[in-house]
Amino acid sequence: MKRLFANVIKLLVFTSLFFFTHSAFANKKLYVYNWTDYIPSSLIADFTKETGIEVIYSTFESNEEMYAKLKLLSKNSGYDLVFPSSYYINKMVKDGMLQKLDHAKLTNLHQIPPHLLNKEFDPQNQYSLPYIYGLTGIGLNAEEIDPAKITSWADLWKPEYKGKVLLTSDAREVFHIALLLNGKSPNTTKELEIKQAYEKLVKLMPNVLVFNSDSPEVPYVQGEVALGMIWNGSAYLGNKENPNIQFIYPKEGAIFWMDNYAIPKKAKNVEGAYQFIDFLLRPENAKIVIERMGFSMPNEGVKKLLDPEIVNNPVLFPPAEEVEKGIMQGDVGRAVDIYEKYWNKLKTN
Repeated sequence: MKRLFANVIKLLVFTSLFFFTHSAFANKKLYVYNWTDYIPSSLIADFTKETGIEVIYSTFESNEEMYAKLKLLSKNSGYDLVFPSSYYINKMVKDGMLQKLDHAKLTNLHQIPPHLLNKEFDPQNQYSLPYIYGLTGIGLNAEEIDPAKITSWADLWKPEYKGKVLLTSDAREVFHIALLLNGKSPNTTKELEIKQAYEKLVKLMPNVLVFNSDSPEVPYVQGEVALGMIWNGSAYLGNKENPNIQFIYPKEGAIFWMDNYAIPKKAKNVEGAYQFIDFLLRPENAKIVIERMGFSMPNEGVKKLLDPEIVNNPVLFPPAEEVEKGIMQGDVGRAVDIYEKYWNKLKTN
């Protein structure tokens, strides 16, 4: 009986140690799902060195791709931290895919400027916090096209640019410009208006060479395209490699966007996710992201660490009037399926 009791005790101890070890091992890994080229690998290595947490980093090219994968993994998210754009936050909250954030766990929360918080898509930032923000405008190669000739989104439709145009691989962004030119809200949920935007975009297809939301500056730098859509940060990076790559704010207004930190409902390493967010909110780390990746980061302390030439660059840090003119994409609810339907039809043309 004593031997049996001893064996039971050993089994219980072994089981406890197994689950403790398994739990501790799990917390040494952080599964991150983010846009391509959004965090310098050196920063990820620094985070691991500081915390001992290994970052398993996966990437997506569109919000639709990210959402579909998380939906597929709904019973076990597989990820501890994701970076959705603003118009997907509310959708994911409604679908029960995100957990509420504990702001008290973030010692560097004060670095985020107040004017970029408490937006309509997530009042009081209960489920998300801004990682980077920017504007999608017009990119061009000045060696091929005179920048003075390009002032409007409508210029992308000009027949002389056949086979020279790049569009981002983002349904809402691409339909945004057509809806804007049609005099409709880029956040419309009306199928007729979305269909009319599709019909306008079909006329643009002869000019389109490529859809790219991976590294959109690369086709410009390599001379594959001469005109099209581009993010301000990507234009900044492209210009550093080739001064002919320029960024133009269209007269109708650029697309204002924000990509955000969010923790999936089924995340396993929640504490690790908070540590990673807080790590990236440090001004010295925001500086590295801005300088290497070319993104505008909402960080109060970073500007005093940057070269004045960077701080005063109107492409990297958009003028207030352009930000005000830009329209932020909103949640369109079930109408996202309508956008997807016409987006898939568009890409087969």
